[in-house]
Amino acid sequence: MTASSPTILALDFDGVICDGLIEYFEVAWRTYCEIWSSANDTPPDDLPLRFYRLRPVIETGWEMPVLIKALVDGIADEKILHEWPSIAPKLLLNHKLQGREIGAKLDNQRDEWITNDLDGWLSLHRFYPGVVEKIKLTLDSGVKLYIVTTKEGRFVQHLLQQEGVNLPPAAIFGKEVKRSKYEILRELKQTETDKPVSLWFVEDRLKTLQLVQQQTDLEDVKLFLADWGYNTQAEREAAQNDRRIQLLSLSQFAKDFSSWL
Repeated sequence: MTASSPTILALDFDGVICDGLIEYFEVAWRTYCEIWSSANDTPPDDLPLRFYRLRPVIETGWEMPVLIKALVDGIADEKILHEWPSIAPKLLLNHKLQGREIGAKLDNQRDEWITNDLDGWLSLHRFYPGVVEKIKLTLDSGVKLYIVTTKEGRFVQHLLQQEGVNLPPAAIFGKEVKRSKYEILRELKQTETDKPVSLWFVEDRLKTLQLVQQQTDLEDVKLFLADWGYNTQAEREAAQNDRRIQLLSLSQFAKDFSSWL
């Protein structure tokens, strides 16, 4: 590999490879109804669009039904956008809930849905244009490719297989590994002991990239913010002004690695 291409490429899944907004809302709404016993199982007309707009505040799955609760309770969108890290724990406390139990309910809803209606579940996901083709080309080129995501690995595997991408389970680091993304990147760097490593990481959450930046042993990892993912204009501007983070467009992603830089 040359200096203008990676030996290892690590990709986030949601917001980089796959747009699952419609499925997120649907599974979050089902989980919200289960937890808060909503008598009306039809969401208000404006709720999905508000949820989509606020998706960048979500860090892990359990927050999605809580976001719906915040919206149903009448918390203003702008307040959620700027104060979510304090709003979410307050809602948990008020309702005597824990993130992990909400996360388990969300995963159970997904598992049931996949068991009962796999085609319906798959149909609510959209792969971003050109991304699957780029993944296949990357695998053919000999670059080692890994998925590093907070989604359950088994869900990722279902979706990739549908697109004809058969990654071994060992190449997918999902929520179940219970390690931060920077710890996983550290492990990936250490897998190559016999040759120089060039590790590139594409993520749509600026905070995640900033956490990687704070690790002194990962300062040679090339960091990319996917501008088509679940991030805000302010975050994209912050990335543009950061000497270590490259703002990457979807058209660049589909091209040769040299055009990423």
